Amino acid sequence: MNYAGIEDEYALLESAETVLIPVPYDGTSTWIKGADKGPEAFLDASANMELYDIETKSEPYKNGVFLADPVSENSSPEAMTESVYQTTKSFLEKDKLVTLFGGEHSISIGAIRAFYEKFEDLTVIQIDAHSDLRQEYHGSKCNHACALAEAQKHTNLIQIGIRSMDTEELPYLDKKKVFFAHDICNRNNWVKDVLKLTTKNVYITIDLDAFDPSIMPSTGTPEPGGLTWYQVMKLLKRIFKRTNVVGWDINELCPNPNAKASDFLAAKLYYRMLAEYFHHKKNKE
Repeated sequence: MNYAGIEDEYALLESAETVLIPVPYDGTSTWIKGADKGPEAFLDASANMELYDIETKSEPYKNGVFLADPVSENSSPEAMTESVYQTTKSFLEKDKLVTLFGGEHSISIGAIRAFYEKFEDLTVIQIDAHSDLRQEYHGSKCNHACALAEAQKHTNLIQIGIRSMDTEELPYLDKKKVFFAHDICNRNNWVKDVLKLTTKNVYITIDLDAFDPSIMPSTGTPEPGGLTWYQVMKLLKRIFKRTNVVGWDINELCPNPNAKASDFLAAKLYYRMLAEYFHHKKNKE
């Protein structure tokens, strides 16, 4: 099986510029289960997309996308994190654009660890409903509620779309770098303000519950008051244009077999990110 059903010539590791790592893990979620089925649903929806991107007038898959074997380690959150870290690191050493699709948001911990070890002065842009800054939860530092705690210690963390958190996270919140969902609605220049805070190298982590549940209901914790498709697209376009995006992950798709729209949103989101990445890479060269 190739990503998006693309021809073999575009799916070979040797020639593909992009690696896609599925991580079907759902070991620490506390409410709606099913994120482990997310990668499969995402890949199924991707195989049913049109592969011409209207906005960039391109076919980004022709830059090559290698679909890696899924990271299947699930014996513990810590073991999963280490496995994701090692897998991500191995592909970064091959000088690929490394991307991941979860799984719950805890899969980002190991991925971001590999990226901040490789790229100096790294900004992590978190697009999410939840701050995910608990230092430990249910006895583990690798819980989905702790997904960005390590990143905040080692990177320049910017949080976007936040609208749910616990009081124990408040001491770790850098309010100058948090764009709450309720503020974004009334803030005309918020994207410009985000870009002022970034460093050159950027990693993007997207929890799909960042989107409003009216367009993205199939997540583990659908929070009201989320971002719209074009709000997120506006942000991503500017990030890809103005910074050096080094990788990204997308998480928390809990597919509903009777409602495929969420699966397709996730598939389209990933493909649009590919399109913007290669479009701006070409313009920068």
